[in-house]
Amino acid sequence: MNETMDQAKAEAFASRMMGLLNDAFVGILVSIGHQTSLFDTMAEMPAATSEAIAQATGLQERYVREWLGGMVVARIVMYDPPSKTYVLPREHAAFLTRSAGANNLAFFTQYIRGVGAVEQDVIRAFREGGGVGYEKYPDFQRLQAEESARLYDTALVETILPLADGVVERLRSGIDVIDLGTGQGHAVNVMARAFPNSRFLGVDFSSEGIEAARAEAARWKLPNARFEVADIMAGLPGEFDFVTAFDVIHDLARPRAVLAHINRALRQGGVFLMMDIAASSHLEENLDHPLGPGLYASSVMHCMMVSLAQGGEGLGAMWGEQVAREYLKEAGFSDIQTHHLEGDPMHVFYVARA
Repeated sequence: MNETMDQAKAEAFASRMMGLLNDAFVGILVSIGHQTSLFDTMAEMPAATSEAIAQATGLQERYVREWLGGMVVARIVMYDPPSKTYVLPREHAAFLTRSAGANNLAFFTQYIRGVGAVEQDVIRAFREGGGVGYEKYPDFQRLQAEESARLYDTALVETILPLADGVVERLRSGIDVIDLGTGQGHAVNVMARAFPNSRFLGVDFSSEGIEAARAEAARWKLPNARFEVADIMAGLPGEFDFVTAFDVIHDLARPRAVLAHINRALRQGGVFLMMDIAASSHLEENLDHPLGPGLYASSVMHCMMVSLAQGGEGLGAMWGEQVAREYLKEAGFSDIQTHHLEGDPMHVFYVARA
């Protein structure tokens, strides 16, 4: 059956695709700007030539000039043709520099490189199954540690932990705490430094991550923080008063089993604090999610893949609040509360008690 094409609709979609292609490449240039500190340097400079910017950053002028061209046409950097000078507007620097802290969105463009490197492995998995193993993402844990450190340093003790009523007071008195999938252990070390009377254990299957965690704990002189290489899918190593899992559960091969292990490992009155991706389990309710496309892409390129590589469930990052609540209830948690932090559209915090 012949159907007449809506020409205006076709042209609008073509325009969207052109924008998508441009933005994809601009994302790589932004990553370069972050990694070379070009944004940080320009934020402190008045309007300057490419030669002056290159000198200030210690970079080669020819490369800087071409990069600046991309930034100008992307409307990220402003350019004055008569003086051939470039300036990074203060309003843009607020989301592109390290001094912006958690608002530094340029940081996230580094993930483009990581997921791009496994594109062919992901395509193979699309055709054959089997997922993509963690070993294919050698830089991922470092980026995750850097990303989460900004949140932990600014919000963990003062904002996130108080979401669980009574936990901060108990931490001050002294309780046993375990952090699952601790990565490089920064969350544990931040908590251990803030609450010296409590005892903290961080576990992860990555020996490299555990070594980094132990090194930081040694630098900070934290006798109440320890770290172990462990497979939490086999169970938790002991009983605890407080269990945390920051952006971990949806990556696991067997999330249901791990949540059940957590419930069994909690002592009477124990609390489980889970940070995960803020989303709905229903696709149609994520249409206006400000980070929706990026989160689904991250799920396809990493979260779902690493779970399936272990023969797992492949929940993916966008498993959503409805499914998360269902899994927590199945694991034996009856009191489940959810919290969101102002200005953080990415995370939801679950406080669960048996």
